[in-house]
Amino acid sequence: MHIQIILRVIGLLIMIFSLTLLPPIVVSLIYQDGALQAFLYALLINLVSGLLIWFPFRKHRGDLKIRDGFLVTVLFWSTLGLFGSVPFFLASEPHLSFTDSLFESLSGLTTTGATILTAIDDLPESILFYRQWLQWLGGMGIIVLAVAIMPMLGVGGMQLYRAETPGPVKDSKLTPRIAETAKALWYIYATLTVVCTLGYWAAGMSFFDALCHSFSTVAIGGFSTHDASIGYFNSVTIEAICTVFMVISALNFGLHFYAWRTRSVWHYFRDPEARFFFFLLTCAICLSTLVLILTSTFDWQTSVRYAVFESVSIATTAGFGTSDFSVWPHFLPFLLIVTSFAGGCASSTGGGMKVIRILLILKQGFREIQRLVHPNAVIPVKVGGKAIQERVVSAVWGFFSAYLLVYIILMIGLMSTGIDQVTAWSAVAATLNNLGPGLGEVAANFASINDTSKWMLCFAMLLGRLEVFTLLVLFTPMFWHK
Repeated sequence: MHIQIILRVIGLLIMIFSLTLLPPIVVSLIYQDGALQAFLYALLINLVSGLLIWFPFRKHRGDLKIRDGFLVTVLFWSTLGLFGSVPFFLASEPHLSFTDSLFESLSGLTTTGATILTAIDDLPESILFYRQWLQWLGGMGIIVLAVAIMPMLGVGGMQLYRAETPGPVKDSKLTPRIAETAKALWYIYATLTVVCTLGYWAAGMSFFDALCHSFSTVAIGGFSTHDASIGYFNSVTIEAICTVFMVISALNFGLHFYAWRTRSVWHYFRDPEARFFFFLLTCAICLSTLVLILTSTFDWQTSVRYAVFESVSIATTAGFGTSDFSVWPHFLPFLLIVTSFAGGCASSTGGGMKVIRILLILKQGFREIQRLVHPNAVIPVKVGGKAIQERVVSAVWGFFSAYLLVYIILMIGLMSTGIDQVTAWSAVAATLNNLGPGLGEVAANFASINDTSKWMLCFAMLLGRLEVFTLLVLFTPMFWHK
């Protein structure tokens, strides 16, 4: 374990992160919203803290090993949440406790979208911008951005990339060099953000709202500058634009890269994970529409409109809202929360367990049924006509087991603090899947739950963002053995 190198990297990354406070400072100067002092102090605190961590180890250089990469990833996301909470804590409006500030910061950076804020429409513009900005930075992962400049820092970035990128296949790269891979991902990410902003703006949003909502849409975060979320605009066009970009952002960014290189879109429909993703969305939309119509909750046009948007929003783990789905009839609220467990595709900005893992689990389950009939047969698990290594299938089952175990433990922990079962079940799903909205007490926001529960949910957000194992591996004795 190269502790000196790790601390040097952490210090550098915190100093880089402090510079991300400059855009909110500019917004505060433009709108004269009274939050300027909080951001200036936060910039100073973050910059000096990073400098103090980096300076004693500034001469230590070398490549990061696998264990170093995991430790840097976890430490950075943890410290990032801490330093990202400083503006919320210092700002006079909203006046937040340390716990609430950390919760809001982690929720933004992990693109969860769960909030403890109320009266969002009345907040200073710079605070509104900062919340959305945090989600945009966290969407693709600040560490992936840092990987692009790792050669300048004198630190190899491959281990950071492997620890950070989501999905069951961690070693695949879009380009031969890891720095070029990170740059390619960010070019795609930035382009989608610009196009989404222009689309919202053309559809009737103010430029400020369009920019802020494009941040949280492409990041699949779900924060909004209004309490009513996307429903505030009451526009079918805006909802359609949001839906399209939620779907695009929930797809594997490797597919977007390939589309850019080949100028073709047919590979989206040939990719097995993408096809299964579209299938899940279609099923959720059709079932939701049917139930809303049959129960006369809305007329058929409104039913289709709300069912499409809410199904896509929840299934992709974005968490935007146009209607309060928590009061929809029968099993629909439960169904929509369940779809978030699949979440987005691998190497997307979506949360959840990832669609490819669900697909592999289903194929493995079907193989076990076949083995009951043909116990001596050799039946490989295939995806896209290619056999999947048994090591990968086993790893997916291990991830699934760990995910459910963590989920159950966290849910019991929340219930032990006095939270009812529905609220506890949905709150853990909303944070572990990086979804945002839940049911019961947390349908609108998380302000009413106790601080102990908020700390547990902060841990759940980190687990979800780092895909469980990256964080849990630090709690094993083997990790710390030489």
